[in-house]
Amino acid sequence: MGKTISCSVLLALVSCFLLQFGAALDTITPSKSIKDTEVIISQNGVFRLGFFSLANSSNRYVGILYHQIPVQTVVWVANRNRPLKDSSGILNISDDGNLAVLNGKNEILWSSNVNNTAPSTTTAQLRDSGNLVLSNGDDAGSSLWESFEDPSTAFIETMEISTDVKKGRKVELKSWKSIDDPSDGNFSLGIEPFNITELVIRNNNQLYFRSGPWNGNIFIGLILMYTDYLDGFEVVADNPQQPDSMTYEFSNESMLIYYELDSQGKFVEREWDMGKGEWSKNYPVIQIDCDVYGKCGAFGICDSTKEPICSCLKGFKPRNIEEWSRGNWSSGCIRTTLLQCERDNNNGSGAGQGDDGFLEMKMMKVPAFPARSSIINGECKDQCMNMKNCSCVAYAYDSGIGCMMWSGDLIDVQKFSTGGVDLYIRLPSSELDKGKSSKIIVITTVIAGIVVITISALFLWRRMAKHKGRNKKRKQIKHQFCSENIGENSIGVKLQQLPIINFEEIATATNNFNHAKKLGQGGFGPVYRGTLDDGKEIAVKRLSKASGQGLEEFMNEVVVISKLQHRNLVRLLGCCVEGEEKILVYEYMPNKSLDTFLFGMEIMEGRRYLGHSRQSDFRVRIIFKE
Repeated sequence: MGKTISCSVLLALVSCFLLQFGAALDTITPSKSIKDTEVIISQNGVFRLGFFSLANSSNRYVGILYHQIPVQTVVWVANRNRPLKDSSGILNISDDGNLAVLNGKNEILWSSNVNNTAPSTTTAQLRDSGNLVLSNGDDAGSSLWESFEDPSTAFIETMEISTDVKKGRKVELKSWKSIDDPSDGNFSLGIEPFNITELVIRNNNQLYFRSGPWNGNIFIGLILMYTDYLDGFEVVADNPQQPDSMTYEFSNESMLIYYELDSQGKFVEREWDMGKGEWSKNYPVIQIDCDVYGKCGAFGICDSTKEPICSCLKGFKPRNIEEWSRGNWSSGCIRTTLLQCERDNNNGSGAGQGDDGFLEMKMMKVPAFPARSSIINGECKDQCMNMKNCSCVAYAYDSGIGCMMWSGDLIDVQKFSTGGVDLYIRLPSSELDKGKSSKIIVITTVIAGIVVITISALFLWRRMAKHKGRNKKRKQIKHQFCSENIGENSIGVKLQQLPIINFEEIATATNNFNHAKKLGQGGFGPVYRGTLDDGKEIAVKRLSKASGQGLEEFMNEVVVISKLQHRNLVRLLGCCVEGEEKILVYEYMPNKSLDTFLFGMEIMEGRRYLGHSRQSDFRVRIIFKE
């Protein structure tokens, strides 16, 4: 009994201690600072704030690091440009209410540098998001300063990269000078509200990379956004009530991913590989030389599949042939022949503009700095052609943006292997192969006719010869499709009677899997509400990359739900298997699910409700076990 009382008293004392001091473990106050070797840790132990050194350097820095990762991973540095030379440093809240790093001589090496009207009540708290927040309890609890508003090289979840034109304030990433030196390097990454918002990387304040315009779903100049959907990312653009911004947050907390602008200007995705105990690297942007801004100069086009990668657009020639031959393409290209409208303007006639035309170039990264017009696609050409003084030299159209038009030089044009938009370059008719003689036209027509007849005859013969084996061939093609997407050890599911829905159509229906469309989350993955082009409402079940469920569970659900169809059960409308994407599309239930009604009955009555249904209502026979 005595031992029991002693233990109870001890537990009570420990609890009181934790209640009194536990809240301060993640907080710095005017009376509590941290010295070298001391740290504060966020509430759930995700991040820590303290002193550290980098490899091959004895300098000491104050920063925020992942606390539970065995590899030292720094996401923010306070005194990045003024390191401590020894271990005498201290991080405290100074008399003026600022968070400050001081050396042994009491010199301020770094400060949050804000005006604080209540320094005595100021605290600095490290949150589980990795954000260090300075506040004093005034202004309805709003912060005085945040580390998220003064980022270093890392872009972590819930952080916002933004540009507020009205307030003249930017939040952008800054690269380190090197892997061992966190002082500000040459590169920065931010959101630029050009005529159309883009994500840009600058090198010494000069454009180094641009993402292409934001169309409401993707940056149309990022080729990976056409092939890999960036789950969790959100971009705010063209909203007069909010600054342009970009952030991300993953619904699955088991995924540990952050992004980094490295010292070479590359935007790197880092994902923690628990099995290997290291960070894996991916490169969403800046992968090839063609991604560097203006690689081929004005009116040049960059194509990474060709050698050399730079060439002049059709109707143009190198401005400096000697430099061009040496692989220096910065001077760009000039027209070989003036536009007809330019010749007419020079002659003062003002006529003959109809002799100019447009060259179509498919799957392109559009040039920099387009002007935007909300007119419909069919009118883009006419508007460009009718602009005064030949000022419009190219146009393009994107359904999320509208017409884009360019005046002056066309810079940063790139040929994509997939995605992109169609770009139309204005050229004189002589450059559009329209002036060929009638003899060439006749010969071409005859040859084309012979080829068409030959191909038609061959097609008809093959069609008749293979008529009997058509159904077998279709089954082989379907099986091959399933095998390629599901694997050689597939459970043999046949989807002949189940529609295959295009991933792009599903992304459009759910507004690019917008968080506002999310209905819920299960072990399989998130479920979104969507609307197809024909107005039909759907529920989209998307297999999460971090889900514990895999291909077998996905195909089992397809088998069961596609066969188990009943007038009182939700119906499977189709599926999507593209690359790593595995999606099921159900009909949407506006009046909630059947359990809303069944749970209002006795359980046995609910079973009778389904059990007394006609077996003809099911595609497979169902046995109800009491």
